[in-house]
Amino acid sequence: MCTGAASVTARNVRAEPRVRLSLPDTFDVVLLQGEAECFPDEAVPDGAARAFTDKFGWDPRAEEGSFVYVRVVPRTVRAWRGEPELRGRVVMRDGRWLR
Repeated sequence: MCTGAASVTARNVRAEPRVRLSLPDTFDVVLLQGEAECFPDEAVPDGAARAFTDKFGWDPRAEEGSFVYVRVVPRTVRAWRGEPELRGRVVMRDGRWLR
């Protein structure tokens, strides 16, 4: 992920690196819990910055202003499809895949 260096998101991650991300929508859910770390745009490895640009069509390094890339290391991952499917949704615990 990438956001402005002075954004609320960047400030929150720096103050409390434990994060929870919900992807992609409210029906087919992947819920990640993990630790986040901010990297200034000039400190991000070139390969990672290129991958970000290729995926999103935007290169923060070419913009005016200061940006940070946010790396999240997942510790727990839950996944489910639709509300009725509630059993067995933990697929990662303590950074280890269960299946």
